[in-house]
Amino acid sequence: MKRNSLSVGNKIVQLSGAAKQPKVGFYSSLNQTHTHTVLLDWGSLPHHVVLQIFQYLPLLDRACASSVCRRWNEVFHIPDLWRKFEFELNQSATSSFKSTHPDLIQQIIKKHSAHLQYVSFKVDSSAESAEAACDILSQLVNCSIQTLGLISTAKPSFMNVSEHLTVVFINSKSLSSIKIEDTPVDDPSLKILVANNSDTLRLLKMSSCPHNFPQLPTGILCVADHCQGLRELALNYYILTDELFLALSSETHVNLEHLRIDVVSENPGQIKFHAIKKHSWDALIKHSPRVNVVMHFFLYEEEFETFFKEETPVTHLYFGRSVSRVVLGRVGLNCPRLIELVVCANDLQPLDNELICIAEHCTNLTALGLSKCEVSCSAFIRFVRLCGRRLTQLSVMEEVLIPDEDYSLDEIHTEVSKYLGRVWFPDVMPLW
Repeated sequence: MKRNSLSVGNKIVQLSGAAKQPKVGFYSSLNQTHTHTVLLDWGSLPHHVVLQIFQYLPLLDRACASSVCRRWNEVFHIPDLWRKFEFELNQSATSSFKSTHPDLIQQIIKKHSAHLQYVSFKVDSSAESAEAACDILSQLVNCSIQTLGLISTAKPSFMNVSEHLTVVFINSKSLSSIKIEDTPVDDPSLKILVANNSDTLRLLKMSSCPHNFPQLPTGILCVADHCQGLRELALNYYILTDELFLALSSETHVNLEHLRIDVVSENPGQIKFHAIKKHSWDALIKHSPRVNVVMHFFLYEEEFETFFKEETPVTHLYFGRSVSRVVLGRVGLNCPRLIELVVCANDLQPLDNELICIAEHCTNLTALGLSKCEVSCSAFIRFVRLCGRRLTQLSVMEEVLIPDEDYSLDEIHTEVSKYLGRVWFPDVMPLW
């Protein structure tokens, strides 16, 4: 009788027709599982697969993995692995996030300076960490960095970083993205940045720069005047000017895609917010009609006097602190481009009329989030009915909804789901 053959992987297992065949069952399944386990060879994974895995590993884990086999060690030295790197600097006594030793960072920069394109520093509030970050910044002079991020996780930090940033800006010729949070940048640094990177800069985020640093709007205006390819800009409101808006609206400037504005007050009553004139807003929207204007407010109620008295082309609006009914009423009347609204708190007066006004006038609204405020069930259902199925995101805490004579909490989800065209329930705070 002829002998049959069965191929498994690279091996040929010959089976006799007269031989007793094993029964299909638990023992057979174990054999198959064992066979597949033996045939697995992590060392034979393609380079691009191992590279993707390595990019998710912390530095020390990445170094340990490179010792597993020769193939993984080869991947460890591929330049693509070192184009993007995030460094964390902290003092263990004052911070909880995992730190990268400064000596190890210096070795990486020295060895891979020709490959580093994305560099980000996360630094805690200690002076030692900030000094270490400044020392490392000064070593980036030979790197072809395209993205630079400086993030301070607590204050004060990075307070003497400007001169080191200036060194980086002097030696960088291809920066396309800069993200600076809670880090002071002065006008001379920005002007040097423009002089060397005006053709490549596409994103500038410095919305959390400290108020107490002597920064003037002239540096930002220089960026707007000369970085004609700038598409994304994030700034603190206190450095916005009408001249800046007009510069961003010039014929030679590309259409701005995203403008984020942080309106922050750390000391109530000590900062008086100026008003941006309506014609400046109009010029920006005429030049960049599809720009997303995102405004984050962290103010106290008495500090909103300046805002929303005239038409404001904001598209995404977030209130991180208490906001009054009066301000929300002005939003409904003067923010026709509004797409998303998030209210984290108000003075606990029902927002019935204000929400209905927003639904009637803000015809582009597609997302709403409500927390720590009050809305009657009847008014909320009317709001949803006016907006209809264009409300693609609706996140409302259950305690926000106040039952009335028309609707109870048990009934509201059915009515809202009917107008949305999908099943909807209010959000509930989990009890741990």
